[in-house]
Amino acid sequence: MIVIDTNATWFRRGLKDGIPIALGYFAVAFTLGFSAKSAGFTAFQAMVESFTNNASAGEYAVFSLAAAGAGYWEVAVMTLVTNARYLLMSCSLSQKLSPDTSLLHRMLVAFDVTDEIFGISIAVPGRLNPWYSYGAMSVAIPGWSVGTFLGAIAGSILPLRLVSALSVGLYGMFLAVIVPPARNDRVILGAVLISFAASFVSSRWALLSGISPGVKTILLTIIIALAAAVLFPIKDEEGAAQS
Repeated sequence: MIVIDTNATWFRRGLKDGIPIALGYFAVAFTLGFSAKSAGFTAFQAMVESFTNNASAGEYAVFSLAAAGAGYWEVAVMTLVTNARYLLMSCSLSQKLSPDTSLLHRMLVAFDVTDEIFGISIAVPGRLNPWYSYGAMSVAIPGWSVGTFLGAIAGSILPLRLVSALSVGLYGMFLAVIVPPARNDRVILGAVLISFAASFVSSRWALLSGISPGVKTILLTIIIALAAAVLFPIKDEEGAAQS
């Protein structure tokens, strides 16, 4: 087995593993650029937003709330709620780093803990060198931000009907995230269906007409997720083996 012991080697390995991720990011972010354009963002603003918030669901929430005229605090809270899973991923990934890893390296690695980069990083045998993450990030972040930039430009050039058709790709990505776990877990399926129904009811219920869409989304996300966690807790493997 070849021992990888230099930062340059780790960086090249991360770069190689990050290329497929960057290509996928580019395709998804391109459709996300349409949403940014519809929300009133310029191509440059959309690119900066993607560079600093490399998360599809989080960005879509930002663009949707901005288009609905939501306030800054609503956007901030919804982004925090939507991206909360990255807190857990970061805690798990921190255990892969050497105890001697500096705070600066930990903060830089945490800047781009996405589902895909977390997946390839956690699969690395043994300790994780931060330079592996830097290699993956060096292509993943440009792929995401440039894709959003070009998508926003295309949204200004292409016919409206074509833009609307291509925008479906973003919803397809969300369905690809939801459907597989929902097929294998009835609790997730129930939570998804309840979310759809609750979102529809909240948009039609006159008593909630005074609440902005952003606040409704935040409240529904927290309430449904909390209820699912309390009513259907996930047992850890050790507890399941003892029971």
